[in-house]
Amino acid sequence: MSYTPLDVNKAVRKECERRGYSERTIKTYQMCIKKFLNSCGKELGVVGRKDVIEFLQSLKEKGASGSTLNVYHMAVRFLIEDILDKRIKLNIKYSRRPEKLPRVLTKEEIRKLIGKICNWKHRLMIELMYGAGLRVSEVINLRVKDLKIDKNFGFVRSGKGNKDRMFILPRIVSEKIKNLIEIEKLAENDFLFLTNKREQYSARSLQEIVRKASKEAGLSGVHCHTLRHSFATHLIEQGQTAGEVQSLLGHKSPETTFIYLHTAAPNMIRIKSPLDS
Repeated sequence: MSYTPLDVNKAVRKECERRGYSERTIKTYQMCIKKFLNSCGKELGVVGRKDVIEFLQSLKEKGASGSTLNVYHMAVRFLIEDILDKRIKLNIKYSRRPEKLPRVLTKEEIRKLIGKICNWKHRLMIELMYGAGLRVSEVINLRVKDLKIDKNFGFVRSGKGNKDRMFILPRIVSEKIKNLIEIEKLAENDFLFLTNKREQYSARSLQEIVRKASKEAGLSGVHCHTLRHSFATHLIEQGQTAGEVQSLLGHKSPETTFIYLHTAAPNMIRIKSPLDS
């Protein structure tokens, strides 16, 4: 028998928290589900596949991108299959994320971008973001106790999907991090990067640092996540396997990592044309 919750928001939050989803994911799902229910105007017990298709089609006609449709698709599917416990097929083709290769910087462009950052602590944050392939949230939430500086690695705690993972700590920034900890007298439980007011940095602060530096370096279409894409691509070019890169990035699925095989220079991923032999 299908379960129809009295409070959809509470039911969605409870199930998401049980699965360890982030607060951002929870709020996104709640927002998408609210829009869906307002759109179809039906009781939960009678909502079906046709309602989902019509809702997503209406979003598409309004100009929603493939990635946006995909988020709504996942949220509504979560409602119907995991909250209402209905077994209906929702394999809707047009709502899948479009295949688009990410923007990747060359190593020389990385040097130019970092070279435009005058503040030494800001530069260190960006060097670490690129050098370890970290997300913005992972950099600003990094604590001193998460680092094994002498062994050149660290841990992301409760990253995307609420998962822990190990990351490589670039040797070139290890001494800088040691100096930072000493100069600012940081305790084990302190965030590694603190503002002059001893407060945690915001994601927007790092985004603004990258935006300003990329503009001064004459680089377009560069965001914080571009550094992570570049890190992964450069590892592939150095000969690391997709499986090794997947582990460092914390990707759940290997298919997510395979895109970097396409962004790496063909000669660096050792593909030889049959015409040459």
